[in-house]
Amino acid sequence: MKNRTLKFWLIFWTLAGIFLVGWFFFWNIRNRGLGETVSGVIGIFPIESTQKKQFQALAVLGGQFLALDNQEKTLLVLFQNNLELRPGGGFIGAFAIVKLKGGKIVSMETQDLSNFDGQIPNTVAPPYPMRELGYVDFWKMRDSNFSPDFETNAKQALDFYYLGGGSEKFDGVVGITANMLTSILKITGPIQVEGYPGTYKSEDAIISLEYQVEKAFEEQGISRDKRKSVMSALGSEIEKKVLAFSISQKFQLAKILIQDLNQKDIQLYFKNPSLQQTAQAVSWTGAIDQAWKQDFLMLVDANLGSFKSDYYIKRSFNYAVDLTGEIPQASLKITYEHTAKQKDWMTRDYTSYLRVYVPAEAWLVSQQNFNSPNFGTEFGKKYFGSIIRVPIGTPKVVEIKYNLPASVKNEYNLKIQKQAGITAEPVSIQLKNADGTTEEFSEVLD
Repeated sequence: MKNRTLKFWLIFWTLAGIFLVGWFFFWNIRNRGLGETVSGVIGIFPIESTQKKQFQALAVLGGQFLALDNQEKTLLVLFQNNLELRPGGGFIGAFAIVKLKGGKIVSMETQDLSNFDGQIPNTVAPPYPMRELGYVDFWKMRDSNFSPDFETNAKQALDFYYLGGGSEKFDGVVGITANMLTSILKITGPIQVEGYPGTYKSEDAIISLEYQVEKAFEEQGISRDKRKSVMSALGSEIEKKVLAFSISQKFQLAKILIQDLNQKDIQLYFKNPSLQQTAQAVSWTGAIDQAWKQDFLMLVDANLGSFKSDYYIKRSFNYAVDLTGEIPQASLKITYEHTAKQKDWMTRDYTSYLRVYVPAEAWLVSQQNFNSPNFGTEFGKKYFGSIIRVPIGTPKVVEIKYNLPASVKNEYNLKIQKQAGITAEPVSIQLKNADGTTEEFSEVLD
């Protein structure tokens, strides 16, 4: 167990945390019956209805995957590094095959995608604009999460897994971002690793690890083939802390992981339609809301060839809607600020393929710094796309104006969905109603 990597332990404790509360309810269900437990135990919790639904969802998932039967369940877990942002959450550097049986995780096999992708034949053309930017000539599993919809990405990852010679039959797919390390360290507290300098804290652990395995190992006289040994050592320290958790700490971890589910740092896809519906009912499937027919907005970035520059990219946007005319109009201003000071091992000038998802009947009128736009429709929405370049140490404002469908004037409602892998994105909204009155809103997109 001491030789396991940090990625192994992140995946392990993510799954353990997801099913922790489910395990609690499962034992009550097993001994007392589903109806009595859910209505009795969850019903008396002094929490609001959304949280109750989430605990109920965990109970269903826990009952399915931790059942004390002889049926083995298998999950594909995708580890997504959101320091290199992709539409589905982040660059996929590794995956794990996790098997559960009799209420336990009985095996876990992790694979580095830099090796596995070599087994996938060079036959699948990449989506635009990967080839056009010179990023890759062929599409492989590490870049499979190019959709903002996780179910689409999960199915694409499975296709590549089988193209690469994989033979497992999966019950579901779980995607997690690197933010999971931050979440776990919030409960364990700061961790020091013997033989390595510094302390790994929730605020900066991800960047500290990146530096250790990319640069610091040379300064410490560690050979390149052992540069990632710190990840195994840190994983072991986390293991010791978590195994010693009190009941209250375990539920703290479960609470934080529910927050990560809500923020799309954990996304779920199940082949069983009933389980998928359960997860989707509490918005844990990373799905685009296809049923929403009023005003809609989703911004989706794909870092293509900018290294881990998303650590330095600060995003915010302003959205203004004018309902006074016959045709409603929208004005969107997106500000990117590249806060790095110079190119180094981690960052370059930022190159992103930005897609803006809007109502299907919307029509682009004008644009600035949104050059040579392309268009598409999917998930019942239209998107406008463009390659965005932000030099180091500079801001860039992208502006687009478009007409909205007249139907949004009937009773104006706006839904904004956030991209997985992005947190705490400032949003300001101005609404000019049909009667000329105005309203302003300020939010943080989480």
